[in-house]
Amino acid sequence: MYSKEEITVFDESAQRFLKLKSIDKSSVVQLRSLLRFHEYQYYVLNNPLVSDYEYDQLYKLLEQVEKEFPEIITPDSPTQRVGSSLNQSFVTVQHLVPMLSLDNSYNAEDLYEFDRKARELSGTQEIEYCIEPKFDGASISLIYEDNVFVRGATRGDGVEGEDVSTNLKQVRSIPLSAPFSKYGLQQVEIRGEVIMSKHAFKKYNEALAEQGIAALANPRNAASGSLRMKDPKEVSKRNLDAFLYHISFFTPAENAEPDELIRKHSGSLKMLWECGFRSPQKEKLVVTGIEEVIKHVHDFEEMRDTLPYEIDGMVIKVNEISLQEKLGMTSHHPRWAIAFKFKARQATTKLRSVEFQVGRTGAVTPVAKLDPVGIGGVTVSSISIHNEDYIKEKKLMIGDTVLIERAGDVIPQIVKSLPEFRSGEEQTIYFPGSCPACNSELYKEEGEAVWRCINIDCPAQVVEKIIHFVSKDAMDIKSFGAANVQKFFDLGLLSDVPGIYHLDFEKIGQLEGFGKKSIDNLTAAINASKGQPLNRLIYALGIRYVGETTAKSLANSVSNLMELADKTEEALMELEDIGVKVAKSIYQFFHNADNLEMLEQLNQAGLQFNNYKKERTQEGNLNGQNFLFTGSLTKLKRTEAEAMVENYGGKIVSGVSSKLNFLVVGEDAGSKLEKAKKINTIKIISEDEFLQLISSGGN
Repeated sequence: MYSKEEITVFDESAQRFLKLKSIDKSSVVQLRSLLRFHEYQYYVLNNPLVSDYEYDQLYKLLEQVEKEFPEIITPDSPTQRVGSSLNQSFVTVQHLVPMLSLDNSYNAEDLYEFDRKARELSGTQEIEYCIEPKFDGASISLIYEDNVFVRGATRGDGVEGEDVSTNLKQVRSIPLSAPFSKYGLQQVEIRGEVIMSKHAFKKYNEALAEQGIAALANPRNAASGSLRMKDPKEVSKRNLDAFLYHISFFTPAENAEPDELIRKHSGSLKMLWECGFRSPQKEKLVVTGIEEVIKHVHDFEEMRDTLPYEIDGMVIKVNEISLQEKLGMTSHHPRWAIAFKFKARQATTKLRSVEFQVGRTGAVTPVAKLDPVGIGGVTVSSISIHNEDYIKEKKLMIGDTVLIERAGDVIPQIVKSLPEFRSGEEQTIYFPGSCPACNSELYKEEGEAVWRCINIDCPAQVVEKIIHFVSKDAMDIKSFGAANVQKFFDLGLLSDVPGIYHLDFEKIGQLEGFGKKSIDNLTAAINASKGQPLNRLIYALGIRYVGETTAKSLANSVSNLMELADKTEEALMELEDIGVKVAKSIYQFFHNADNLEMLEQLNQAGLQFNNYKKERTQEGNLNGQNFLFTGSLTKLKRTEAEAMVENYGGKIVSGVSSKLNFLVVGEDAGSKLEKAKKINTIKIISEDEFLQLISSGGN
């Protein structure tokens, strides 16, 4: 990124600034450039050219002059990384392009098949591939506009993620500004991974141990958990890193032609590297033909433990962007990329006992309790052993020595027992004939391997249904975790899902650990959940076989939840991803008297049964109009306001540009308002004016 001549100039500048006790405004631009250069050397190249003390002295000089002249502070100044206040909440934002998953492969045969399909669909005899590590961290999406970092978000559900910009500013290998205009780009969305290096992870756990605090489980969880921490200063302490490896979207700068580098994936990685990002420039390899790909991924697997960070595989991408566009994508993954997953890490330990747990659908699941053992950076002491057939197939006995692995380096499972280590004292594992929670008789449907308790009042099932209902991916009732659900249930304060909306907070306030602030937070979270979109409510109901994707299909097929009760199994099967088994389960749910009573109670409690997207008007709509909200809204939640725009055919954009039609301004509006004032075509309206616009049908 920097030439030898530039490095020499920066070195001379550093020596000059280090002799000064203060500077004036005219030197600020030069000092900022100097600090950015040393951040790049330290955090991206891992090659510091000044000591930590010298860097701190330069940083303090900048802090001093910006404090004296606050009007000169810019968003990309090195001093603007660490926020001065806590994150109060993480707003959900929409990605410019959906963040799809990758198709996975575990052997050469999968890669041959991937290559065959890619050649067949593209009409190409031999394809050039770009290979790079599959980083084991937390996926992020960054947006830069006019060279400045404006937003960073988590992956979320792939369509929307949480705005964690302030926390991402603590990752020093993410530049606050980057010279994209040099390459003819105005707005850029980049994908990458936040990671915690093995060294940083070890150091952080050592610091926790000195304070008597439990160690973090593994680098991946440490990185992922950091993104949602309330205090950005705590995030900074974790010394996170980031690899940026994909330009997912860009708009050309005015009167500019995008650089030729953007025509190949390897070229875009080179561009990111030259712009100051830590892209996998050194780790990547461009090869022609699948044989070379297979050789390289196997070679890399052998050296994975020598890397300073965790990876769990390699990603193979078609290098030509034009070919990527030709191959396209499914609803789940791009057809031009595939992840080759490395073999799972393994270990041996003792199986000491088996506990039987009852889930929300009544399924009784045996859980093996093991001597704790470290595997792939995680301590494992419990593993699901699925069902009675699985126990028999693996020939498991209490007291066995077992071989375990983390499938995909995430989910632990028992590979096999090792009977050669048996002493004769091992015991047979007997599956119970009655429910361990309510003692009701267990049943197993023909063709299934799972034993179930069908007692609808089974306490274990009730608790699990409530836990699922309040969970993050369902109604997302914060402060209402599994422990609180269990506590309220055991004390008789909560007996079913509708009871969530009728809790006796006076009694809860008498419990240890539930002060006024805790109760206020829980009350607010419960009330906020009433406005969750219909697809989340459907998923929260815990209908058997209905996951998040199917819940969205169901929600998009109706204007009101109760319309599902009128659909036949045949009508349900006409919807995407719904087969015979799923349709039958949905039909049975909406024709069960107890379930209908529960839905009536939830409706009375004020939950959102309508689907806004089905309520768009044909007249006076907002088709072709782009909206952006800034500041704090007082009459609507941000998500509600954005949903209203979309209901009338409008679109929510991420930043201020000439493409923006309406900027809706709430209280304490910031830089977006000032930027919008400079563009004559943008209509700046208040929240009340926005509501008038909506009430008039979008005219």
